[in-house]
Parts: sequence; structure tokens; C-alpha cells
Amino acid sequence: MKATVRWLDEVMFLAESGSGHTVTIDGPESEGGRNIGLRPMEMMLMGLGGCASFDVMKILRKSRQPVEDCIANVEAKRADEVPSVFTDIHIHFVIKGEGVKEAQVKRAIELSAEKYCSASIMLGRGGVNITHDYELTN
Repeated sequence: MKATVRWLDEVMFLAESGSGHTVTIDGPESEGGRNIGLRPMEMMLMGLGGCASFDVMKILRKSRQPVEDCIANVEAKRADEVPSVFTDIHIHFVIKGEGVKEAQVKRAIELSAEKYCSASIMLGRGGVNITHDYELTN
């Protein structure tokens, strides 16, 4: 896996993934940015949410659950001092689908957190307290 991050100006960068997708990274105006791109730590949080969601949906689909929608709301707390690393992250899954079994959702989230989600496991091993919960809707 590779990525290229190219400086554009001030605190703005263009990041390109090895698969050819790009994203703009920028800082707040207080740091010299124009606030027209994602912050690096926001990208990490979104990556975690995407990684966990990918796993959960793959597991639920494999177990033939009739999922109509899956939303992962990810919220993080950061240390007050520099470096202001993540200290706590909570992922709240909202799973929609008539007839989706709660036990299957619970197990999919557990498997993602404990076995499959590389981002979650890496951050957890780095000392971040990661918690999960879920709700089912029709």
C-alpha cells in the first residue's frame, strides 16, 4: 500500500492513494489554512469508521441479514497536550433492516473489533480506548 502527499501551499496538501483516489487536506484559518479540506485526524477517524463498517457489512451480508442501511457515527476525544492523540473513540452503529437479527449485529461488531478491523486493532494497541454500541431500526 502506498500514498503520496503533495504540499500545495500554507497548510494545504493533496493526498493520493495508491489506487489513484485523491483528497484535499487543509487546516483551519487559525493555522494558516483555508478550511477547504479534511484535517489529518478527521481522516483517521473516518478511516476507522470505514474500516469497521466494511467488516460489519461484509459479515452481516455473509450471514444473509436483510440490511437496508448501515451508519457508523464515530466520536473521539483527544488529549489536551501535544501531541493531541486520540484517547477514546466510540463507534455507534445504526443498522436498518426488517428482520435483522440483533445477535448477528452484535457478533459482527465484535468480530470486526477483535479480529478484522486493522484500523481499530492498530489504534487499540496504541492505547486508544475504543468502544462500540448499536441500534436496530426498521
